[in-house]
Amino acid sequence: MSDAAIEIRDLRKVYQGGKEALRGVSFDVPRGQIFGLLGPNGAGKSTLINILSGMVNKSGGTARVWGFDIDEHPRNAKASIGIVPQEILFDPFFTPAETLENQAGLYGVPKARRRTMELLRAVHLEDKAGAYARTLSGGMKRRLLVAKAMVHSPPILVLDEPTAGVDIQLRQQLWAYVRTLNEQGVTVVLTTHYLEEAEELCDRIAIINHGQLIANEPTRTLVNKAQEKAVEVTVDRDLTEAPAAACFEKIVLKSARTVEITYHKDKVNAGEVLGALTAAGLGIVDVSTKEADLEDVFLNLTNEAA
Repeated sequence: MSDAAIEIRDLRKVYQGGKEALRGVSFDVPRGQIFGLLGPNGAGKSTLINILSGMVNKSGGTARVWGFDIDEHPRNAKASIGIVPQEILFDPFFTPAETLENQAGLYGVPKARRRTMELLRAVHLEDKAGAYARTLSGGMKRRLLVAKAMVHSPPILVLDEPTAGVDIQLRQQLWAYVRTLNEQGVTVVLTTHYLEEAEELCDRIAIINHGQLIANEPTRTLVNKAQEKAVEVTVDRDLTEAPAAACFEKIVLKSARTVEITYHKDKVNAGEVLGALTAAGLGIVDVSTKEADLEDVFLNLTNEAA
């Protein structure tokens, strides 16, 4: 059996009218990881997820979920994956407990093996088990969607923008549960617009833009690709204008005595930047650095691919 939870090869999707949503995307999602799938709006992320879930038919290529080809073994492939969609869709007249029971029934889970109350407890909805779904807050509905995706105990959980519109406390509860599932062996695929979330949670990240894969690397390797760094320097006297130097990519006067200098770390180092200031006759009082993050990498890569 492959070490990949999901294998995608040359996946293509052309919608009626000629719009290419996916243009030959290929990558693997390693088993046991939290895997980030990022990209701008309209990049093709949701199309890819909908193909894996069986909601959208692909135009070409292959996809395997937990070793099952989605065309040759669709039932096994669907049983191996739980999808938490972007849209919040529930029957408003079912309670959370009924929602999970019905979903378990659709997957053929025997009553003796259903985990309705266990799942509601895990997503902090045990006290809402008998309430109508329409009375739940947006955050509660999001968490119920996660529980609904797990009723058949799939080895893969796909979260499509799961924290959109969710407050910080509920977001933290949701991620705590996702981490627990991952520790129990569930492979997690996450799409999100909160890049700091992806940077903190994901072991590996793939970036899609205009239907094409433009990056697929371990998170730290990806973050280290950011070449721009910034230092904020406090000097010993008031400045009327920002000093200039060839090694500065950009310099901004933040206050009378503070400048923020951006430089390319592959061309110069922080010592050279500070040396340029002292060469200009300025004494350095304090220095703080700003490390590059995933947002910097994301913007650089998507701008290059635009």
